[in-house]
Amino acid sequence: MNGSTVLIAFDSTQQALRAEMLLEYADIDIDTRPTPKEITAGCALSIEFPFTDYQLAREVIESQQVAIRGYFRKFSALYEEIDETGERKER
Repeated sequence: MNGSTVLIAFDSTQQALRAEMLLEYADIDIDTRPTPKEITAGCALSIEFPFTDYQLAREVIESQQVAIRGYFRKFSALYEEIDETGERKER
């Protein structure tokens, strides 16, 4: 389902692994996966999780000062960066 999950992209593997640990500790069901080609990021790892956990995940990432490339959702078969409400970011 398009838009039903959120993907976090990172610029470093260290930050991806740190986020993985923190999100698992927050009891968010995550999937660590390769970063999609259409997302430019310095790290080949991304974390995907249900959109219903988006606000909690943002709180964890921000409170623990994890450096990320951005949050993305899939719209019409392409990943697009989203804002704090989960909507497409204005370009």
